[in-house]
Amino acid sequence: MKSTDETAQVAVRLQAGKVMLEGNLELPAGANGVILFAHGSGSSRLSSRNRAVAAALRRAALGTLLFDLLSAPEEAIDARTMRLRFDIALLAERLVCAVDWMASRPEAKGLPMGLFGASTGAGAALVAAAQRAALVGAIVSRGGRPDLAGAALPAVAAPTLLIVGENDQEVLDLNRQAQRALRCESRLEIVPGASHLFEEPGALEKVAQLASDWFLLKLSGI
Repeated sequence: MKSTDETAQVAVRLQAGKVMLEGNLELPAGANGVILFAHGSGSSRLSSRNRAVAAALRRAALGTLLFDLLSAPEEAIDARTMRLRFDIALLAERLVCAVDWMASRPEAKGLPMGLFGASTGAGAALVAAAQRAALVGAIVSRGGRPDLAGAALPAVAAPTLLIVGENDQEVLDLNRQAQRALRCESRLEIVPGASHLFEEPGALEKVAQLASDWFLLKLSGI
């Protein structure tokens, strides 16, 4: 472990069933919580967009865990078939393992936990949150597919923020449908002028601000 700008950084490996997953855990000094990232389809812990949001969360004194939902051999299979990235049950199972792993880490003891999901990872995050309601205190979805959580949506207890680009019309419609199925506190934020990947100037910064504010507010009372 090393410290840079008062942030403890460590490369980690988490056991998820029969596979070992690679991750990067960073905890700022005096962290107010820790956020686990579930990346989107065809992506990894090295996603530039998730890393940018994670950096903003750390500046807000929130720890982050970015990790691969698939092992290296599984990623090779998925690159050919594009099948595993839509296996929400599998991805949620991996995320549940990460939540349990984080809860057991001595350096994160007592820290409230949140989930940040992008694309298909958002569906997995909601399923995992429904299965670990006692551990997950807040959820943020970026351009996500919460609809893929299906029957798990009414069981989600954690306050959930859905962030969608104004020009991402199909995904926006799916988020509205999913929000109607949620029974927890939820909010839909539409980023003006943004597309699915939030590549427009200032769009990703807006996502990061919305996510930081949501996590700090919702995790503060836990």
